[in-house]
Amino acid sequence: MVKLSILFSLAMFIALSSGCSLNKNKMTNLEIVRSTYEGKTSEENGKNLAKYVAENFSWTEAKGFPYAGTYTGLEEVTKNVFYRLGSEWIDYKFTPEDYVAGDDKVVAYGTYTGTNKATGKYFEARVAHVWKLKEGKITSFEQFVDSQSVNNSMK
Repeated sequence: MVKLSILFSLAMFIALSSGCSLNKNKMTNLEIVRSTYEGKTSEENGKNLAKYVAENFSWTEAKGFPYAGTYTGLEEVTKNVFYRLGSEWIDYKFTPEDYVAGDDKVVAYGTYTGTNKATGKYFEARVAHVWKLKEGKITSFEQFVDSQSVNNSMK
């Protein structure tokens, strides 16, 4: 019995000291945010967002951006941002270049691209998204973007 106890203790020590987690299902904040961008489809990204948002999370689109404002909850974000992106643009997407993570914040930065349906004009814009999380749930999102090229493509 003593040998079994020693073996178990040794196995636990090795597992924990090598960075092994006993709860493999718990995702890091970085993994959660990445899952909202890097799914195989935009539908998968949307499902991941819905899975990880806190009930009353806030979503802020930058001042000067066509959908500027702060929206609360997934329903408001879907109506005021995602629906419009899907109906007013062709191939609108965010391509992440990299991520910076620390504590309860994750920053994703990269490039928006798309073609406006009404004008047929293509644009590219540099962007950063700041995500805040608490206990594995997204509590807020804030967009920082060079809106000029987006707005120009709509004229």
